[in-house]
Amino acid sequence: MATYYPLAVVTLLCCLMLFGMALVVARTHSRTGILAPAMAGDPLLERAVRAHSNTLEWLPIFLPSLWLFGIYWSAPWAAALGVLWIAGRVIYFIGYLRAPRSRFPGFFIQACATLTLAVGALARIVWLWAMASS
Repeated sequence: MATYYPLAVVTLLCCLMLFGMALVVARTHSRTGILAPAMAGDPLLERAVRAHSNTLEWLPIFLPSLWLFGIYWSAPWAAALGVLWIAGRVIYFIGYLRAPRSRFPGFFIQACATLTLAVGALARIVWLWAMASS
C-alpha cells in the first residue's frame, strides 16, 4: 500500500487544483456580475468556464492512466508525470484566462504527460499479458 502514496498525493493535489479553478470561476461570476447558471456574456467568464471544463474533460483520460502506469511500471515515475500534468494544466488555465492563444504551452505539457502515462501503461499491460500467455 505504501507504494501508492505518491499516486494518492498527486490525485488529491489534482482535486485541490480543480477546486482552485472552480473558485476562480465563482469569483469571475461575481466580478462580472453574471451569476450562475448563466455562463456567457463576458469573455473573461467564458474563458474561465471553458478552461475549467477542459480540465475536467481530461480527468477521465489522466487519472486511470496515472494509476495504471503507477501500478504496472513505477509509482514514483507516474507521480512525477502527474505533477507535470498538474503544472501543465495550471499553465493552461492561467494562459487561457489571459488570452486563448496563451494556453498552448500548458496544453502541450499536459498532453505529453498524459500520452506518456497512457501509452506507457498500455504497452506494459499488453507486454505483461503476452508474457503471461506464453
